Amino acid sequence: MAKFQSRKKVVFALIFLFALVAFILALSAGSTFINPLNVVKHLIGVGDGEHDFILNTLRLPRVLLAFMVGAALGVSGSILQAIIRNPLASPDIIGVTAGASVGAILFLVFAMGTISITFLPFVAISGAAIVALLIYLLAWNQGVTPIRLVLIGIGVAAAMKAVVMMLLVLSDTAVTTKAYLWLTGSLYGSNMNEVLAMLPWVIVFIPITLLFARTVNVMELGDDVSYGLGVQVQRSRFFLLLISVALAGSSVAFAGGIEFVGLIAPHLSRMLIGRSFANMVVASALVGGILVTVADIVARTAFLPLDIPAGVFTAGIGAPFFIYLLYRNRNI
Repeated sequence: MAKFQSRKKVVFALIFLFALVAFILALSAGSTFINPLNVVKHLIGVGDGEHDFILNTLRLPRVLLAFMVGAALGVSGSILQAIIRNPLASPDIIGVTAGASVGAILFLVFAMGTISITFLPFVAISGAAIVALLIYLLAWNQGVTPIRLVLIGIGVAAAMKAVVMMLLVLSDTAVTTKAYLWLTGSLYGSNMNEVLAMLPWVIVFIPITLLFARTVNVMELGDDVSYGLGVQVQRSRFFLLLISVALAGSSVAFAGGIEFVGLIAPHLSRMLIGRSFANMVVASALVGGILVTVADIVARTAFLPLDIPAGVFTAGIGAPFFIYLLYRNRNI
């Protein structure tokens, strides 16, 4: 046991170190490359000020937002995979992010120019919450079973994507272009106001998730065993679903449709540190943050001077990974 605990500490240290390296490289990389040593000096307050505008205004908000979005998506996916007990569950696959997308597209199509764009995050989060509630109600039959929840979620997600496509087809070209960019998942133009707006969702809901760690560990044994041990399964599942929606909806609101992070991060975390939910939450937050940060580095440097949406690269990795998971679990 002691050896296993020591291994977990080493793995966590390596994940944190990799996250730190990704953070510094993200600040260094771009059309103007800045020496990582100078970035570190700037962060600790002993820099010469030469790159203050680039680092403070252009890159730091974008990198911070990328990491928080990835962390929120990673934890959201961990929650869904735990309460649904299905390795294919993630906020984008069961319809939560699709609901946020519908809310955002409705705002862009019907309210753009008349209502301040600052209300977009609230509309997107509201869309995610409404669709999640719809999925929960449709799945309810003297309780909610994991398989019913995921199957109905997939169906609702398909319906929401159809609504999005219909709205895009019927919209003006200017609105459609902006909506497509948003749907793909872009961190372009991020600012510190968005970072501060996203921060409460991360620092409130991720710690709350940790409070459910023991409950989730028991729930993974099955509903019958959980009831026998005194766990309020339906109530716990409902509150965890709300937390997952809040994290996923806020991510979509501030960064658009960055897909598959909520699927990949929990699986990588499980491979690295095991199935303990408390460890999974922390590891998934770090791994999710690393995934989005690295995707954004590639997005804004691989095709200079073009700035490609980070969601293109997460989808490029996530789609094959999803197919692999389908193949691996084909007999389940």
